[in-house]
Amino acid sequence: MSEEFVFGWHAVDAVLKKEPDRLQQVWIQQGRQDRRVRQVTESLDRLGVRWQEVHRKELDRRVSGAHQGVVAQVSESREWTEDDLYALLAARSEPPLLLILDGVTDPHNLGACMRTADAAGVAAVIVPKDKSATLNPTARKVACGAAETVPFVRVTNLARCLRTLQEQGVWLIGTAGEADATLYQADFNGPVGLVMGAEGKGMRRLTRDHCDHLIKIPMQGLVDSLNVSVATGVCLYEAVRQRALVQ
Repeated sequence: MSEEFVFGWHAVDAVLKKEPDRLQQVWIQQGRQDRRVRQVTESLDRLGVRWQEVHRKELDRRVSGAHQGVVAQVSESREWTEDDLYALLAARSEPPLLLILDGVTDPHNLGACMRTADAAGVAAVIVPKDKSATLNPTARKVACGAAETVPFVRVTNLARCLRTLQEQGVWLIGTAGEADATLYQADFNGPVGLVMGAEGKGMRRLTRDHCDHLIKIPMQGLVDSLNVSVATGVCLYEAVRQRALVQ
């Protein structure tokens, strides 16, 4: 089975709690004696997972990024398919809130979007397989455990997936700087898919054409756009606010 690395305390702890069977081996930086280390090592001992203390240079060698003193080798995570997505939506009793990222290529932005998606109760994050960041170790670390809790669906044909979602009653709301309507004029109640475009370029034309409604975030200052992960947070929490009012 393919293997991958997860690093950072939040990310490793999420695997430990949600998918402990994936853990194969854990390396912890020498000299750490705090409560978090004790809790993790005790859990690893109970599970029978190998762990060892190593010099920081060994952790630096294994991964690129701020590992915070812990790196875990894990089996490859489950990959959600389109069929899995549609089965998930069919089984839900409440209208889903979906996040669709069209061409977000920066793993830091993807990880931040995943973290916010988890906090906002998003049912699944959908991305195209081509020209999109994957849940690599950097994205997982930034996600702070959300990569282990929110279904991450990579689709071969995003336009086809959007059409299928619409056929299943999902209303697609896309973000575009030139839109006439603002975020606060959108209706996020019911089954909704929020579509966010790539850093700088925004949504591709075909993706835009499949949206039922286009909105923009009103900008009051000199800056004319927001980072995609920040914009995602702004939009998702307007959706959370609206959906809470009708419960």
